[in-house]
Amino acid sequence: MVKQSIFGRMAQLAKANINSLLDQAEDPQKMLDQMVRDYTNNIAEAESAVAQTIGNLRMLQDDYNEDIKNAQDWGNKALAASRKADEYRAKGDIVDAEKFDNLAKVALQRQMSSENEAKSAEPSIASQTDVVDKLKHGLDQMKGKLNELTSKRNELVARSKTAAAQTQVHDALKSIDIMDPTSEVGRFEEKIRREEAKVRGQQELAASSLDAQFNSLEDLGEQTEIEARLAALKSGGATPALGSGNGSAARSTVEEVDFDKL
Repeated sequence: MVKQSIFGRMAQLAKANINSLLDQAEDPQKMLDQMVRDYTNNIAEAESAVAQTIGNLRMLQDDYNEDIKNAQDWGNKALAASRKADEYRAKGDIVDAEKFDNLAKVALQRQMSSENEAKSAEPSIASQTDVVDKLKHGLDQMKGKLNELTSKRNELVARSKTAAAQTQVHDALKSIDIMDPTSEVGRFEEKIRREEAKVRGQQELAASSLDAQFNSLEDLGEQTEIEARLAALKSGGATPALGSGNGSAARSTVEEVDFDKL
C-alpha cells in the first residue's frame, strides 16, 4: 500500500505541467520554491522505496536461483542413485537395488519440490521487476522535473534581481536629473542666482546713495584744482597752493554749480 502511494505521487508529480501551474500562481517564485522542496522530499522518499523494492526483488531472485540450483542438484542425485540401483540389480542384489531406487525417488521428489517453488516465484519476480522498472522510470522523470524546476526558479530569481537593479538605477538617475526644476541641483542653482541678483541690487543701491554723490563731488573738485594749477604753470605763474584763493574760488564755484544741480 505504501509503495502504491509513493508510485501514485511519483506519477502525479512527473506529469505536472509546470508552466500551467506557474501561470495560475499568485507568487511564482514562492510556488517554485515550494515545488522544489516537494519534489526533493518526494524523490528522497521514492529513492528509499525503490531501493527497498529492488532489495526485495533481489531476494526473490536469489531464492529462485537457489531453487533452480537445488532442483538440478537433486536431479543429479536421483540419477546417481538410479544408476547405483541398476548396478546392484545387475549383480542380483535386489535389496540394495531397491534401496537406491527409493533414494532416487526421494531425490526426484525434492527436485520437483524445488522446481515448484521456483515456478511459483516467477510471477512475483516478474511483477516486482515491472514495479522496479516503473519506479526507476518515474524517479528519473521526477529528477528531470526537479532540474526543470530548479532551472526555472534560477531564471526567475535572476530576472527579478535584474528588474530590481534596473529600477534602482532608474530611480537613482531620476533623483539626480539636473534638467528637473524640482531637483536639488535646480533648487541650488536658483538659490545662487538669487544671491547674485541680491548682490547686484546692493551694488546699484550703494552707487545711487547720497554718500556716493558726495564722493563724486569731491573727485570733481580735485580735478578742477588740477586743471587750474596746470593753467598757472603754462602762464608762467606760480602753482597755486592747496587751499589758495583761486583754488578755493574755483572749488567754491564748482561746489555752487554742483549744489545747484542737486
